[in-house]
Amino acid sequence: MATSSAKPTPLLKDELDIVIPTIRNLDFLEMWRPFFEQYHLIIVQDGDPSKTIRVPDGFDYELYNRNYINRILGPKASCIPSRTLLVDALATLFPRKNTSSPLMMIVLYVSLTFLKSFSLWGFLVSRYVAKDPSGKDINAVEQHIKNLLTPSTPHFFNTLYDPYRKGADFVHGYPFSLREGAPTAVSHGLWLNIPDYDAPTQLVKPLERNTRYVDAIMTVPKGTLFPMCGMNLAFDRKLIGPAMYFGLMGDGQPIGRYDDMWAGCKASNPFVNLKKEYNGIFWQEKAIPFFQSVALPKDCTAVQKCYLALADQVKAKLGEVDPYFIKLADALVTWIEAWDEINSPGGKPAKLPNVSSK
Repeated sequence: MATSSAKPTPLLKDELDIVIPTIRNLDFLEMWRPFFEQYHLIIVQDGDPSKTIRVPDGFDYELYNRNYINRILGPKASCIPSRTLLVDALATLFPRKNTSSPLMMIVLYVSLTFLKSFSLWGFLVSRYVAKDPSGKDINAVEQHIKNLLTPSTPHFFNTLYDPYRKGADFVHGYPFSLREGAPTAVSHGLWLNIPDYDAPTQLVKPLERNTRYVDAIMTVPKGTLFPMCGMNLAFDRKLIGPAMYFGLMGDGQPIGRYDDMWAGCKASNPFVNLKKEYNGIFWQEKAIPFFQSVALPKDCTAVQKCYLALADQVKAKLGEVDPYFIKLADALVTWIEAWDEINSPGGKPAKLPNVSSK
């Protein structure tokens, strides 16, 4: 009997978008074809919008560039500077077309309710598919999806890490009343090879590499602060989409590579990084205590309301550190206004200027 050559339908095929910000051609996608080909790609072109970005045949994708940002957002485009991870925040603005299902997004980079973190892949540095110790390619997309579809355990730490994984469970003493967990809004991946160090650490450890593969998944406990990078990140747009804004960074701003405090953009030259990070190295000593003590009003029951309340407090409490934080607070408000305008009934159409299908 003849066997079918049809590929199995992947998880969340019609509910997931993979976001790829880039300034260069995407020939490397051939290496990722087994994992990406059946999903919809949103490619966000930073830099010169007149440059043609080459995408291998056979991928279903849409392309954004700076011209599109300016045309759709108008004056509000000021909240998305160039040369920053903010460009992929643009892709989160637009609701999934032709479906009412909750949209999941995976953000990659190539040049809450609660959150799960896992250490799996090295895509961010080399653009090559990472392999496990046996030599098998790691399907990080599948792992992100499984994380988002599995509850998190933010209220009580489980010493076997993710209790929902095969071969694990809740340990002795874990409260039964908390074993249902909480919805997972964000899946945060790590990477191999070059560690995500700040510029001073890069300068004193230029040859250090992370080669230790760790297959572990854990929930970041409630109330714990950590730098959530905007790369190798997946999230549930319905749960937390409006909060996926990476701050006011990039061209014309006095700070860079601190995008992760607000939702980094990884560069390879530590001297360039130091120039971008210089203010942030000092400002983070003020910003981190701010985040540790920030409290939102009880009537903030929607992500947008939480973000607007946060903007008010940024302006009031961090504005005295530097006028930049006043601009940042205004940008947070602008972002939410743009989100509500585009995602409200009858909002601006999200038709893209360059669309290619299989």
